[in-house]
Amino acid sequence: MVQAFQRSRGLPITGEVDTTTWSRLVEAGWELGSRLLYLAQPLLRGDDVAELQVRLAQLGFNPGRIDGIFGPVLDEALRDFQRNCALDATGELNRSTLLELERVTATFRDRSLVTEARDAAGFNPTASGPVVVCGKSPLLQPLVSALSAMYSVDVLLDKTPEEVAAIANASDAALVLSVEQMPGVSGIHLHYWASYRSHSRQGERLASLVASAFSHQNESPRVEVTGMALPLLRETRMITLRIEHESRGDEELHSIAKVICDTILQVIHR
Repeated sequence: MVQAFQRSRGLPITGEVDTTTWSRLVEAGWELGSRLLYLAQPLLRGDDVAELQVRLAQLGFNPGRIDGIFGPVLDEALRDFQRNCALDATGELNRSTLLELERVTATFRDRSLVTEARDAAGFNPTASGPVVVCGKSPLLQPLVSALSAMYSVDVLLDKTPEEVAAIANASDAALVLSVEQMPGVSGIHLHYWASYRSHSRQGERLASLVASAFSHQNESPRVEVTGMALPLLRETRMITLRIEHESRGDEELHSIAKVICDTILQVIHR
């Protein structure tokens, strides 16, 4: 059952209830209407928040990415909904707001999400900050060297995913790359944000472009592309790519770094 839950939540399938799995289990226990939702510190998280985001997005109000986190963008979307329904724009999902939301949701339940449409159409703003690189891998240094020729690069070492996300969000980073050499990984695994009823189309595009670029190389490594909801992918607001790879020689690592950097140039323009 633990593995099934992890698979459904885009987490590594270990069968063990680690810290991340436990926190997602707790979040899964919240249903829309079971508590008051509002912009708080720390930010409220849960399936009820994700359901609120989905319902607002179906109605054309932009709550930001469907990530189950009640942040400032969701707060403004909820206030917009309340104003449109002639309710007090408190930014709180109180009983009167919930009743109105349930009333109109019955009509629009099968509509697509405005967040998906905005992402697909490229309407979401492009961040102008640095490229943030983090992780523990011999690939990190050649990747930073290749990127530094075109971008301002911030290298974050020995930081938790939450700390990296906080720094990247505060600096309005254009891109976050998390690089790890992992035992048991065959080739290269690329992960972008995907969970609930949404995923990062731009993250998926970057991962797919990187995979395609490798496929055109001689003796290219085996590449897998998967959407996941790892903490860093969830917490960052910009395109974030998690790169996991097997042990490789220095020459191969420099070749891999060049392919990744050349592909990033197609997505992140300056």
